[in-house]
Amino acid sequence: MKLKEEYVVYDAKDGEKLAVATGSEIENFSGLLRANEAASVILDCLATETTEEHIVDVLAQEFDAPRETLAYDVANVLDTLRSIGALEE
Repeated sequence: MKLKEEYVVYDAKDGEKLAVATGSEIENFSGLLRANEAASVILDCLATETTEEHIVDVLAQEFDAPRETLAYDVANVLDTLRSIGALEE
């Protein structure tokens, strides 16, 4: 899976990122995604083809948190991205 190319990700402040839909994706989602530090790492991972397990592995290297918590957070972010049609799977 990966983030659709029509979603442009911008660096914001303090490790946060913003993502917006462009082109034909504006018809599906015309809002703005604001990602905290952990979600920003997830967006970075989704810049290229990846798996949910790989994203959890990357977060485990970045953050001192239980793996179960990280997996839950990844699943929530991915569910949000799926709900707006932002992922290629």
